[in-house]
Amino acid sequence: MDQTTINIIFVGLSFALYIGIAIWARAGTTSDFYAAGRGVHPVTNGMATAADWMSAASFISMAGLIAFTGYDNSTYLMGWTGGYVLLALLLAPYLRKFGKYTVSEFIGDRFYSPTARLVAVICLIIASITYVIGQMTGVGVAFGRFLEVDSTTGLLIGAVVVFAYAVFGGMKGVTYTQVAQYVVLITAYTIPAIFISLQLTGNPIPAFGLFGEDQSSGEPLLARLDQVVTDLGFNEYTAHNGDTLNMVLFTLSLMIGTAGLPHVIMRFFTVPRVSDARWSAGWALVFIALLYLTAPAVGAMARLNITELFWPNGTDGEAVALETIQNDEAYDWMGTWQQTGLLGWEDKNDDGRIQYYNADSEAMQERASEAGWEGNELTNFNNDILVLANPEIANLPGWVIGLVAAGGVAAALSTAAGLLLAISSAVSHDLIKGRIKPDISEKGELLSARIAMAVSICVATYLGLNPPGFAAQTVALAFGIAAASIFPVLMMGIFSTTINNRGAVAGMLAGLIVTLIYIFLHKGWFFIPDTNSFTDDNPLLGPIKSTSFGAVGALVNFVTAYIVASRTKPVPQDIKDLVESVRVPRGAAGAQSH
Repeated sequence: MDQTTINIIFVGLSFALYIGIAIWARAGTTSDFYAAGRGVHPVTNGMATAADWMSAASFISMAGLIAFTGYDNSTYLMGWTGGYVLLALLLAPYLRKFGKYTVSEFIGDRFYSPTARLVAVICLIIASITYVIGQMTGVGVAFGRFLEVDSTTGLLIGAVVVFAYAVFGGMKGVTYTQVAQYVVLITAYTIPAIFISLQLTGNPIPAFGLFGEDQSSGEPLLARLDQVVTDLGFNEYTAHNGDTLNMVLFTLSLMIGTAGLPHVIMRFFTVPRVSDARWSAGWALVFIALLYLTAPAVGAMARLNITELFWPNGTDGEAVALETIQNDEAYDWMGTWQQTGLLGWEDKNDDGRIQYYNADSEAMQERASEAGWEGNELTNFNNDILVLANPEIANLPGWVIGLVAAGGVAAALSTAAGLLLAISSAVSHDLIKGRIKPDISEKGELLSARIAMAVSICVATYLGLNPPGFAAQTVALAFGIAAASIFPVLMMGIFSTTINNRGAVAGMLAGLIVTLIYIFLHKGWFFIPDTNSFTDDNPLLGPIKSTSFGAVGALVNFVTAYIVASRTKPVPQDIKDLVESVRVPRGAAGAQSH
């Protein structure tokens, strides 16, 4: 049986499972659609939250970013994990006790303002759409490779599948589908990692193998990796090569962005009791840790495999030959990935070989000149393909490759469904029912939610065709937006009785606008006379990168809210009493929400 057939079988069976679950758990009421009837067990919710969380960025892109940057991109692990600690301690139980369906509804009621609710919807939609672009990009990458079609076709196939189970299932269907997706994706991630760890280090536990001995050289694996990459003119893998300011700000942006993402917060509205919300966050951390403890090992081992693959004889100038790529079955993976447009090479000096090195390194430039090389001939290696290609690079069995195909698709689809649900809930519950047509029937609201979901899928698919970066990079921008706009107002809504409606609105707008302007200027998405494109590689606006600016935007939000609130009418006493009642200890002990 050929590999494509195996892939189709694994992916097809997973699709049948997801759609079958969605049909079984189809939402029949708005409570089912928005909050799964508030009947989800904390362990089940923790597993669904983990699947919702471990997106294409975590499964597909994160290890690739770590692999090609090293220590500095450990910020993704620290920030995303730390955000769940904030959620468990500061937000989840209190938001559940408030007893609403959406984040925007909480903000509207807490700040006694339809305007605040509307602004929250705008912030939510911008953050969620930005985030879902990364997921749809991941869908295209996974489908494109494993069904052997271009990434655009793959993205369209993924959109159809999401439509099939998310539009009808709502939160109830998505929750139980995500439980199945978690099992698929964690199995697909860990099994190849175990195989590769055994191959390279002899240790079946990847996290331990990372600090073990490379069997081929007898050196510690990380020391071997440092040697290989520096021989090719790259920075040491384990060294801190970036600037500390951006590293700290980026980690903080990811943390508070995680705690402010509406599709994650919505999961805590689905449990029966307030105490279950905190337990859900705890279980989610356990399930997430299974992947996040493995990801650094996957990144390091994949980088070593890739580097040695193209420079198998160390530093004597012998690289992989074109005829080897064309005739050796061990390199078949390159041909299949080349068809997706995400991997490419060019024999620039017509020597019949593929040289892979850092063409920007002065030492390598001198050496390249002596050897007659014309530059790095591995012209395109998209970070997003690394995890998906890793089993093929390591020559693992076909069933493992098929399993990874199903896992990559599950990761992208699970988060995409959660984000689209957050968007459709905001449109149907907060905009249509909350502002445009308050007297809409439950049947009408359920229909509007499904229509909003369908439209959201179409918009996300369109934007996913032209993403502004790798999956994880695009997601990082979404975290910055959530950090600057949503997280501060939730914190002030729960822990402050002095922030009024005007302060909340001003803070959200200030944080959102400042962050968007900064990101757009850095990315060159505004026309500015007499300047070239503003990029993070050459920031003309200051030392802070666009992906790190969310923490600054959050500070702007907090400061603006307090200044405006101090100069306008104070918060009514009944709202102060409401805020105090949300934080009373008995709520965390398991009291039912009101």
